[in-house]
Amino acid sequence: MPAEINRIVVCDIYPLVSVLAVFFDSAEKIVGMAPPSMTAAKNSLLSELYPEILDAKTDFIDGTTVNIEELMKLEPDVVFYGSTPQIGEQLKNAGIPGISVAAGKWDYDAIETLNNWILLLSEIFPANKDRAEKVKTYSADVYQRVQDRVAALDTAEKVFFLFQYNETTITTSGRHFFGQWWADAVGAYNVGSEMETDNSTAVTMEQIYAWNPQKILITNFNPAKPADLINNTVGNYDWSEVDAVKNGKVYKMPLGMYRSYTCGVDTPVTLLWMAKTVYPELFADIDITAETRAYYREVFGIELTDEQANRIFDPSSAASAF
Repeated sequence: MPAEINRIVVCDIYPLVSVLAVFFDSAEKIVGMAPPSMTAAKNSLLSELYPEILDAKTDFIDGTTVNIEELMKLEPDVVFYGSTPQIGEQLKNAGIPGISVAAGKWDYDAIETLNNWILLLSEIFPANKDRAEKVKTYSADVYQRVQDRVAALDTAEKVFFLFQYNETTITTSGRHFFGQWWADAVGAYNVGSEMETDNSTAVTMEQIYAWNPQKILITNFNPAKPADLINNTVGNYDWSEVDAVKNGKVYKMPLGMYRSYTCGVDTPVTLLWMAKTVYPELFADIDITAETRAYYREVFGIELTDEQANRIFDPSSAASAF
């Protein structure tokens, strides 16, 4: 790797773009990213804080297929990519330094994943090495605060994660995906936990009826809003018999710097939001706006306004284009 890194390209590890921008408190080094990362950036707080991120190129990659000639035109000093061996081989053959960054290595533990990502970046960019300890300490504190409160729960709330959703497909989190970690972290029961499939898993409405979740959490990997389930506006699905829908307990997950269901810089804030959403009485005193502003200020030195912090919890459907 070069001693000085000024041009960074991120391939198929989509959340890392936002992590890098917040880590540097600048997006000037980011010259290339995948289209899904750009869609999230355009429709989130990320491009407002760092408008230069919109200048990054996206035409060098389609899914996990990299056009190495187009990539080389970006003259990257380093390229980050996911667990995709063929991309690593392409970079090696082209003489481009590449770093593989895993999303599922820590069994989809969002906090542990974020800690390790920031630690890696701190080792590569030692000028920002203080970030690693700050993130780890803050996240551990938030996690323990939540655990202290949910430990005394007699029964766990049944939650369903609506990961992807369109006229033909419903997918959710089984035991081996981020949804399971989120549910465990707030003392809830992931109704999809009986499924052992890695990553997202397709399910039917009949299965959802059988599970009958009490809360539904919609990710930003699909454009649906709570009203779409309550009013059955997508396809021929009928959600009216599901307790979460009957009782109006359907929620859209936050969209901070990236889609919050995965690991990302918003993970500690998302954990507090989810705890407050699943158990509102238990966490009634939590001011999520104040918590969000404090997190960004204390860990990254970024001062958000109340309006910016609140926008994280009212995401645009346009961020879902994937």
